[in-house]
Amino acid sequence: MARRLLAALAMMGALLLSGCGNDYGVDQNGRKVASERLDKQWKVVNYWAEWCGPCRTEIPELNKLSEQLKGQSAEVFGVNFDGLQGDDLRKAGETLGIRFTVLAQDPADFFDLPRSEALPVTYIIDDKGKVREQLMGEQTAAGVLAKLKALRG
Repeated sequence: MARRLLAALAMMGALLLSGCGNDYGVDQNGRKVASERLDKQWKVVNYWAEWCGPCRTEIPELNKLSEQLKGQSAEVFGVNFDGLQGDDLRKAGETLGIRFTVLAQDPADFFDLPRSEALPVTYIIDDKGKVREQLMGEQTAAGVLAKLKALRG
């Protein structure tokens, strides 16, 4: 009886501790994405696919935006619309020239993102995890940066 109680308490403790920070899985290179990278900063989350023409045009702009946001408590993250994983995800990212972090696990549930059937789609999410803007279609670095600055006040 005591052994069962200890096991139950240990399991509860593990569950409670696992609630500290979300698990965002790994990136396109198989590296763990630390919760600190997403939880307390602004996020620009872009959904893309290899077959999406406007996505291919938009990627260099998002690479530029990613560089511009360094040190500004904001980061660009990509998500493959088709749910590619492992080597397939890495290869697709390389094919498109993506230089920002691509999340292998779709963060839609964490941030309550509305599902879009059109691509590309980009979400601006604040440092509390609230969706502040949904941008449909191809974006530019300057356009997203201006929107981000306006939202941040």
